[in-house]
Amino acid sequence: MYNINRRKFLEYFGCGCCSLILPSCSTVPITERKQLSIIPESRINRQAAAAYENFRSKSKLITTGSQLREVREIGKKMEIAVSAFFEKEGKVDPTKNFGWDYVLVDNDKVVNAWCMPGGKIAVYTGLLKVTKNTNALSIVMGHEIAHAVARHSVERMSHAMTINLGTTVADIFLGGAINRTRNTVGQNTGLDIFQLGIMNPFGRKQETEADYLGLIFSSLSGYDIRESVKLWQRMSEKNKGKEPPVFLSTHPSSKKRIENLNSWINEVIIKYPPIKT
Repeated sequence: MYNINRRKFLEYFGCGCCSLILPSCSTVPITERKQLSIIPESRINRQAAAAYENFRSKSKLITTGSQLREVREIGKKMEIAVSAFFEKEGKVDPTKNFGWDYVLVDNDKVVNAWCMPGGKIAVYTGLLKVTKNTNALSIVMGHEIAHAVARHSVERMSHAMTINLGTTVADIFLGGAINRTRNTVGQNTGLDIFQLGIMNPFGRKQETEADYLGLIFSSLSGYDIRESVKLWQRMSEKNKGKEPPVFLSTHPSSKKRIENLNSWINEVIIKYPPIKT
């Protein structure tokens, strides 16, 4: 029996399945991490735009006021800073085809924000009670924008395609073990095994990457990224006792995030100062 760890298996497994479908890899801007990219980004962006319009039509949105202005001002500054950075570096701007838009959702119970592929961003009023200031809000928005810039949705969907194909292939190599487990304890068990052992580590890797890139985007936009540690300390306090075990979560723990941020802040401030536009 070959001795191979989980991450190595995923690399070989992903490449093998990808070669059966359509070999395609891309590189994440700035971090230069290689990622699987089977599905065209343009297709994902079209689907996201349609979903976003549907969300807008069904949600209670705040359409005026200082909170909405703050969200839009942060977003606009990041739009300009990110594009200017890639232009200055002589690299292709990953946001050049984005149709940026920002909404503020009137829901104090939801502490969240998200950015759909293509630059469609929603912030919930519940988040503002935790961010408390513009610098902290810029950290969250930078993180969400980073997911779109890094094409994490394309990567996740591409891996999902290879997992769906690969479950059958892996079951052959494992002598039918996945199928037997399904039949014994539940139809989705095989996929659950892959979710826990393979897909979740990619989720945490993407979240960590978005933390790092988001810190850069916030710094480039002129915000004080030292606020990020205080923000996650507040988040940690709010989520106390509610965080799932790391192996069950697609997100790093608050403690790990704070450790990462502390290790990155000085480097980011020096390497990615506010960009002149």
